[in-house]
Amino acid sequence: MAGTLHFGTSSWSEKAWNGVFYPPGLAAAEQLPFYSTQFDTVEADVTYYRVPDKRLVSGWADRTREGFVISAKFPRSIVHGGSAAAPDGAKVLVREHVERDLERFLEAMSLLGEKCGPLVLQFPYFNRGAFANVGLFRERLDAFLSTLPKQFRYGVELRNKSWIDAQTLALLRAHGCALVLVDLVYMPHPRELAERFDLLTADFTYARLIGDRKRIDSLTDTLDHVVLDQSQRLDQWAGLLRELLTRATDVYVYANNHYAGFAPDTIRDLVARVRAGEGAPPKA
Repeated sequence: MAGTLHFGTSSWSEKAWNGVFYPPGLAAAEQLPFYSTQFDTVEADVTYYRVPDKRLVSGWADRTREGFVISAKFPRSIVHGGSAAAPDGAKVLVREHVERDLERFLEAMSLLGEKCGPLVLQFPYFNRGAFANVGLFRERLDAFLSTLPKQFRYGVELRNKSWIDAQTLALLRAHGCALVLVDLVYMPHPRELAERFDLLTADFTYARLIGDRKRIDSLTDTLDHVVLDQSQRLDQWAGLLRELLTRATDVYVYANNHYAGFAPDTIRDLVARVRAGEGAPPKA
């Protein structure tokens, strides 16, 4: 495999991890520094809910080891159009509505320097009330990506499965922007998508194992152990990631607690499967 596999979890602040992943009694302020000794990257989920303060981001950089990478989501105000339950298509990616939060977000993330990983535009599912068709969304996305500073790497996560098509992939490829490969209950597994499309749209790729929140919550009240066997899906992921690593310079992959119940074990399991298959011929 020519590329580098970077792996971690979606967020690092889970109370149930105390005494399981984190040493007993570890102070909250020491969790990220400890986390950075276990994995080489993390996805900052907090940035979706609010634009991060510069002091907060500087603290992330100061308290993590050299070589550690922090990826982050664009704020909800930019990709969702506000705080209402339903996305506001009139505001999503529209500069006059998002400019201030966009500038503040990018300024803050720039403080990470070399520790800044890809920045993800995680879009919700859009009904016709938000965008009458995918063409209108693509026009909006194309214009927005065209104005983003080149110093960062970007990923786009779509939750309208029919919108992942040749035209959308070509648009992302034109901007050197990665399609975020997402394992979510109502989306097709990326392994299936790879049978129809070339999913590599940048020199890196980005994957998120999200799962089914309702199902996991029905199985456990504490997110400190694996409660759902995802072996079959993880094997699919391992094969796909091995193929992508032969073409991409970097592959970032993050596991969510709601994928199987305990993200650290999920991501370690996946990486073991990827490495166990090294040297195996790629699937035709």
